[in-house]
Amino acid sequence: MDEAALIRAAQAGDQQAFASLVAGYDQQVLRLAYNLLRSPEEAADIYQEAFLRVHRNLAKFRFDCSFHTWLYRIVTNLCLDALRKKKVRKEEPAVVETSDGPRDRLETAPEQRADLDPQRKLLSRELRERIEAVLAGLTPRERLVFEMRHFEGMRLRAIGDSLGTTEEAAKNCLFRATQKMRAALGDFL
Repeated sequence: MDEAALIRAAQAGDQQAFASLVAGYDQQVLRLAYNLLRSPEEAADIYQEAFLRVHRNLAKFRFDCSFHTWLYRIVTNLCLDALRKKKVRKEEPAVVETSDGPRDRLETAPEQRADLDPQRKLLSRELRERIEAVLAGLTPRERLVFEMRHFEGMRLRAIGDSLGTTEEAAKNCLFRATQKMRAALGDFL
């Protein structure tokens, strides 16, 4: 069954068709939410809320845009709301307690590469910290556009559609975010 037929069946109340839609997009939604929020717990919450909203509003879906675009718009709006709330609450990055005291989770994540080099590891950590700092300093919309383009590989038109704006507005937002990133990473480039 093609996607349009699945959507129509789900709109008619077919739970199996809805489950097939979810299965077709679940990993993409979870990955997008995680890349934007950097928290597995928050990403899982966004994932659940996004599919709840899809389920509640699927009857209103009119095929004006692709299902993918509609779903990404829901996810990105939820992520933007979460990022705005974080900025308001000034949340600290997730830390774990170790015998040496609190440590950033990124520092305690095991390296997957076999070619571990202490100098390379130090530079990698410094670069990661600087990128995270720049991302944290971007506006929620700039961060969202930057991550959708560079981490999700989305085209500017799809980003604009997902955010309910124009391709040109997405392009301008990406330009501002990229300029800030370049300025902060100048000595690494």
